[in-house]
Amino acid sequence: MTVDNWDFSFEATNDVSGRLSDYKGQWVVLYFYPRDATPGCTTQGQDFRDMHAKFQDLNTVILGISRDTLKSHERFKEKQGFPFELIADPEETICLQYDVMKDKNMYGKKVRGIERSTFIFNPEGEMVQEWRKVKVPGHVTEVLQWIEDQK
Repeated sequence: MTVDNWDFSFEATNDVSGRLSDYKGQWVVLYFYPRDATPGCTTQGQDFRDMHAKFQDLNTVILGISRDTLKSHERFKEKQGFPFELIADPEETICLQYDVMKDKNMYGKKVRGIERSTFIFNPEGEMVQEWRKVKVPGHVTEVLQWIEDQK
């Protein structure tokens, strides 16, 4: 996998803070998304929400991450009923560590933003799968199927 130093400390919704390595013993799905409350990001979060019980049955934790603030994340999470935490990375520290900050074209203008990406860590804490340039439709099903196939 491409991220050599995968561990990081974080602050997330629900006053959760810690390190990614705190989740050893469980599968972890870490998904990076561009922005709270935008159409694609909302759909992606809803897909993870709707399949959350299936991920839990597979001993899997889901963590979303974007550059939005904790306050924005709390509103987004509450409005959408997400049963998982959202990590705030307004300084782009984690985004840069995972190399998900990219130059994009939006309506003919160059903008810098998060390239939608998903990473999976096994219960030993090793990154074992990654998807970059994720397209939302069908992605969460693909992630769930990948984890099921590892069992």
